[in-house]
Amino acid sequence: MMICDCDYDAKQDEEVEENQATTWEGYVNWRNKPALRGRHGGMLAASFVLVVEILESLSFVANASNLVLYMIKFMHMSPSKSANNVTNFIGTAFLLALLGGFCSDAFFTTYHTFLISSVFELLGLILLTVQARVGSLRPAACEAGSPCHEVNGGKAAMLFAGLYLVALGIGGIKGSLPPHGAEQFDESTPSGRKQRSTFFNYFVFCLSFGGLLACTFVVWLADNKGWEWGFGIPTISIFLSIPVFLAGSSTYRNKIPSGSPLATFFKVLVAATFNGCFGRNSGSAVVSTTSSRRNENKESEALTNTLKFLNRAVESNPKYSSMECTVEQVEDVKIVLKALPIFFCTIMLNCCLAQLNTFSVEQAATMNTRLGSLKVPPASLSVFPVVFIMILAPIYDLVIAPFARKLTKTEMGITHLQRIGFGLVLSIFSMAVAAVVEVKRKRVAINSGLVDDGTKPLPISFIWIALQYLFLGSADLFTFAGLLEFFFTETSIRMRSLATSLSFASLAVGYYLSSAIVSIVNSVTGDISHRPWLSGANLNHYHLDRFYWLLCVLSVFNFLHYLFWAFRYKYRGIGTTKQ
Repeated sequence: MMICDCDYDAKQDEEVEENQATTWEGYVNWRNKPALRGRHGGMLAASFVLVVEILESLSFVANASNLVLYMIKFMHMSPSKSANNVTNFIGTAFLLALLGGFCSDAFFTTYHTFLISSVFELLGLILLTVQARVGSLRPAACEAGSPCHEVNGGKAAMLFAGLYLVALGIGGIKGSLPPHGAEQFDESTPSGRKQRSTFFNYFVFCLSFGGLLACTFVVWLADNKGWEWGFGIPTISIFLSIPVFLAGSSTYRNKIPSGSPLATFFKVLVAATFNGCFGRNSGSAVVSTTSSRRNENKESEALTNTLKFLNRAVESNPKYSSMECTVEQVEDVKIVLKALPIFFCTIMLNCCLAQLNTFSVEQAATMNTRLGSLKVPPASLSVFPVVFIMILAPIYDLVIAPFARKLTKTEMGITHLQRIGFGLVLSIFSMAVAAVVEVKRKRVAINSGLVDDGTKPLPISFIWIALQYLFLGSADLFTFAGLLEFFFTETSIRMRSLATSLSFASLAVGYYLSSAIVSIVNSVTGDISHRPWLSGANLNHYHLDRFYWLLCVLSVFNFLHYLFWAFRYKYRGIGTTKQ
């Protein structure tokens, strides 16, 4: 009888091993059945994600790049209020990426989170398109000799309801689409990890390509054919992204949600605090784990020596069963806490990036925007960093990265933190360039006698503004792509979607910080000199150059802060060691 039992157990083990060899452990297909090796995942599946990103980026950037002018011209808001409303909208959209990432890890797959979020964005865009099309839903046009009336009441409610439905949809998509594409690759092999790195580079490329279409074709339509087209094209784009995404359903492998990462995070912190206060000894704890099987990324079962106070959360016989924590849960929380300083250091760069959608557009609107016989919409200035990113992304993947791998003899070549740091340096130069260009623009306004006349274009080409776009666009490529891959590779598979969405949350906090700095600067300078830096009858009365110098100085201190943490960070991901 014992021999039969042993034979039966051996046969079961063989079946399990055979099943693991043919299926992706921890992943399912769109029908919620085990995902199969050779059929699900890979570059083909990720290519659908890249196409969808083009359509999604077109929809988002088309609104973000020109929205400040729409609010000024058609909703009759002041430049400062329009700038703050736009940064708050964009900030909220990116901050809601945390919600999208959380839902992908805890309740839904990234597949379902994307589909639900795209419907929210579509509904919001339909509202905005209808309002732009129907004149009675907007404030009355300004008449000569009479003051303009800012949007209010039900019309304002419709505007902001549409905007924040769009923000909710964008947040869900940003929190689910990048990890959905990245999880299509087998990270247990060097080729799979290199393909994943390539995916992140081309994800930024596709994001930029969508932005290029938005900053040229869609912005031109909005300025010349009406804002019903400016909102209508993004509506069509996000609508088309849904069937394109669904077309790849049979090729996707979808990570099975593993419960709330936030619940795990807080449980470990509470358990460590409780056990520390009551003198529990984790050193003699018998380690237990709730999951006996692993995905292809094998993780250590031993407690590490970093952030030792969290080790107290692991107890063999906890006083309360609800506070029982496994080693893997404790290590997951440690990884997030160690990565958070890197996250905080990227916020200042995104604060600088916020200026491209607000004050930089307003600067360009005061300048000569003609290229020969062609009149370029000010919002199309974003084309400069976008084109540069599209050129640089494949060069980085095909030339720079392979050369760096050979030079350093590491699988990564250039580390994630090195890419992020280089982007932070570029952001410092971008703000210095922006300040110098603004000094030149105002000097032209003074010499031309147009300081008090904000209606006539200044005799200076808007190409000067393109310089700050170029530097900040390059900074965005290095930092954003590096940050996406950093969070995805360094954090546990159980909280990757949430961690990856921190890249977008950094953008959100950066935009909010921009609004806060504008308000603080106006308040402080108004109290000191009775003339706020960022206030006046038109942009020529602003002290925008001083504001840019302030951002430059803050960026320098931020970079020094980044170096402090970057030099102390130790990678845990595969591929960072010598080959």
